[in-house]
This record gives sequence, structure tokens and C-alpha cells, in this order.
Amino acid sequence: MSKSLTSPLTSPEERLALFQKWFCDAIPHNKALGLKVLSAGKGVASMRLEWRAELVGNPETGVLAGGPLTAMLDSCCGMSVATMLKNPMPFATLDLRIDYAKPATPGHAVIAEAECYRITTSVAFTRAFAHHGDAKDPIAAAAGTFMLGTKGEVTRPQSIGSAALGLEAKP
Repeated sequence: MSKSLTSPLTSPEERLALFQKWFCDAIPHNKALGLKVLSAGKGVASMRLEWRAELVGNPETGVLAGGPLTAMLDSCCGMSVATMLKNPMPFATLDLRIDYAKPATPGHAVIAEAECYRITTSVAFTRAFAHHGDAKDPIAAAAGTFMLGTKGEVTRPQSIGSAALGLEAKP
């Protein structure tokens, strides 16, 4: 079998570029936030949000607002789901819980790391942390569920699938 049939994305850089395009650049809100994909592997994903003054929730403290962090955690969890799909299908956030442990440090970027730890025929389960570089010192923790096979066309991130990314184990 030719390489293009088993893995159309031949390098990690190409996979990251595709995730960046579909999860950050093609979604207007994520693009406005300036989200950047750091990594994506089977069942895991990470993103970065740079600190910017227009994302601050309290000008007196310089702390990032919760909305941009929530959007990043949701997108990162969704990206981890996309890497687990065997067949392309649309999916949507069903539930997202975020526990804020502490404020983000003003002037510092925030990293989100997500894991899709279980997937059934209709629901995917995820967990994630937002931090400044040490996942054991989180700014926020998230738990999300995603409904698989929602109505609509497979258009962007949902069409990735682990086989297309070359993330499936090779025989």
C-alpha cells in the first residue's frame, strides 16, 4: 500500500499545520484569540494562548478573563477527540466543566493540555489542564463530554480522524 493511502500527512509538522488550520485558523473566535497548536497525538492535544491586553478581564490586575481560557480548553479537548475518531464524523461539545484553581499570571502565556480518555459510539470523554508550563500547578482544570455524530456535514476538525493523521498503529 502506498504511503499516501496509509498516511496522507507525512510529517509531524504537516499534522500540526493541519490542526492549526482546522482548530485555530478556520474558527473565527479561536483565530481572534490567537490560539496556537503545540502538539497533537492519538488522544492528546495541546495549545497555547499568549497574554494580550485585550484578553484581560480586570485591567487593574492584568489577569486574563475566563472566557479565552474556556475557549482554549474547549478547543483543545475537541482536538483530542478528533485524534481518536476512526471515521470522520461531526461532533459537538455536550458539557464542559471548568474549575479555576488560581488566576493566570499577568503577562504570561497559558498552555492547555487535553486528553480524550474514553470514546463510545455516541460520546467522547475528555479532561484538560491550563497552566503556565507546569501541569502540576494548574490555573484551571476541565472535564468535557462531546456528542459524536451530530447533524451537519463533516467540514473541519471532525474530518481529521486518527487514520488520516497517521496516528494508528501500523501492522
